[in-house]
Amino acid sequence: MNLSNGKTLAASGQNRNGTSGSWEDAGRVVKPLTPTRKPQPPKPENAVTIAVSSRVLFNMEREQQIYEQQGMEKYLKYQVEHESEPFSPGPAFSFVKALEAVNTRLRDLYPQNEELFDVVLVTNNHAYVGLRLINTINHHHLFIERFCMTGGNSPIGYLKAYHTNLYLSADSAKVREALEEGIAAATMFTQEKMKEVSESQLRVAFDGDAVLFSDESERIFKAHGLDKFFEHEKAHENKPLDHGPLKGFLEALGKLQRKFFDKGLRMDCPIRTYLVTARSAASSGAPKGPMLEKIRPHIFFDDQMFHVEGAAELGTVACHVPYGIAQKVAKK
Repeated sequence: MNLSNGKTLAASGQNRNGTSGSWEDAGRVVKPLTPTRKPQPPKPENAVTIAVSSRVLFNMEREQQIYEQQGMEKYLKYQVEHESEPFSPGPAFSFVKALEAVNTRLRDLYPQNEELFDVVLVTNNHAYVGLRLINTINHHHLFIERFCMTGGNSPIGYLKAYHTNLYLSADSAKVREALEEGIAAATMFTQEKMKEVSESQLRVAFDGDAVLFSDESERIFKAHGLDKFFEHEKAHENKPLDHGPLKGFLEALGKLQRKFFDKGLRMDCPIRTYLVTARSAASSGAPKGPMLEKIRPHIFFDDQMFHVEGAAELGTVACHVPYGIAQKVAKK
């Protein structure tokens, strides 16, 4: 598992005619160059918007190494020379394909409804890489009609404009910035192996504390130990935990689930969510990888790298949510 998130690309380079200059159109939305496919994407205010960076949707490790080791000019030259060569799938690829499978079912049930998943490719890459990304999207038959290049600028403004429900990136700094702005976000990593997952059913697994819920209980555990943790839980058993950074995303999934329930398809709903936590005395601190290996989710969210790495080693696509007291403990 590669935990290196790389560096942010600069918004300057060399034009194809050989003259150097800055990219002044940073932040513009780029439409695919191929004819628009039907159906049209939903309006952002109606959709469940998933924003993914190019480095998590596709495997760009080779290109990232060129940038880091040889610089921007060599990086751009390589991308232009290989613009007809599609990138291979990255860690978010199967997740995005599962979103599209759910959309197909929703369109069958509700032909005119815009309450669908909408995937937006948000990248800080240079404009010259855009054509290769579009070629890759078409090669893999992905339905991605929104393509936003920030030119190295912060993606926050664009994420807010799209009413983003979840942001996935390989850049932990951008993920932290999104979380601070109240946007559900997680860091994804390139993994050595990924288990095969369902092509017709979306499966999303969440940790509890500091992911779906606040880190209130986690703070008690870190400061005072397991016994005090259970005392606190017993004393507050009738008081709901406050929301965590990904609660809104779970609620968005629930809203789409109910659209299947309303059609009598509760048992045949293609969206499945799981809470995978270690809260009992017997399982406290136990690895979650073996359980996730059985569930085979398309994506798993946890605030502790111990569980992220353990899940990834067994082939689960695991994301880190850098939120709560666990991050301060990890830094120490």
